[in-house]
Amino acid sequence: MTEAIMAHPALRHPFEKTSINDTGATVLASGKTIKLAQSLVDGNLWVTPEDLTRINGFELKPQGACYQELCIPIKEDSELLRQVSEQRWFNLTAFADLLEQPYVADTENRIWSFAQAPAKRSDMMADAMAPDFELTDRQGKVVRMSDFKGKKALIITWSSW
Repeated sequence: MTEAIMAHPALRHPFEKTSINDTGATVLASGKTIKLAQSLVDGNLWVTPEDLTRINGFELKPQGACYQELCIPIKEDSELLRQVSEQRWFNLTAFADLLEQPYVADTENRIWSFAQAPAKRSDMMADAMAPDFELTDRQGKVVRMSDFKGKKALIITWSSW
C-alpha cells in the first residue's frame, strides 16, 4: 500500500482535509450554481463586480448597486468596496446583510448559498406577480409559470409536513 501511494503522489489520504476551492468560490443563488474563478475570503465573501451581476443580477453603477429600477446607494469609500492591486472587489456578504438577505456559508470550503433578497421580492409582491418556475404535469409535460403571462392563474400548493 505504501508503494502505491509513493507511485501515485496525486492520491491523497482519505481523511486528510482539503479545500474544494483554493482561490475561487462556489455560490448557490437563484437556483444556479456559480463557480467563481477568484474571490477574497476574510470572513466575508468578496467578489468582482462582474461576478456580482452573475450571482444576483445587481450591477455596480455610479448611483450604486442596481437591479432593474432598484438602486442601493454605495459610496466609493464604503465597506462594501475594496481595491486590491488592479482589481476592484465587492463585499457580497455585507451587501446581503444590508439587504437583510439570508445566506449560509461554509467558509472552509468556500461555498455560500444565498436566498432571494427581500428587496427584489417586494416588487413581485406589490405587482402580485408570481416568480417564474416550472413543474412537470402528470403527462410529463413541462409547464412554466411564464406560459401563463398575461393570463390569470390560481396557484394552489400543498405540503405534507
